[in-house]
Amino acid sequence: VQLQASGGGLVQAGGSLRLSCAASGFPFNWYVMAWFRQVPGKERHIVGAIKSNSETFYATSVKGRFTISRDNAASTVYLQMNHLSPEDTAVYYCAAGGRYGSSWYELPYDYWGQGTQVTVSS
Repeated sequence: VQLQASGGGLVQAGGSLRLSCAASGFPFNWYVMAWFRQVPGKERHIVGAIKSNSETFYATSVKGRFTISRDNAASTVYLQMNHLSPEDTAVYYCAAGGRYGSSWYELPYDYWGQGTQVTVSS
């Protein structure tokens, strides 16, 4: 199993970035895919999630600015981030979950990518 995240970098406030996460080694179509982010010393938090049918969930802090999408044929999930602010600076992780949880996006995530750094300068 592999989740390979890419697309992070340094951007000025107000700018945009697009993260990608290429998956392999598991039945991608069956899994909820999600993006999380983590700031050093703090807990990891979910940013957004997407089901195979493209139903989505977003954290309140990113709703209207970030868009999660997936290409099931390419086994890839994306996170388009617009109107970035310094508060979005974090390491971003993609994750895949295939088991039941308290909701369709609050579930045990089985597989994790390596993380990609996003830094937004003011």
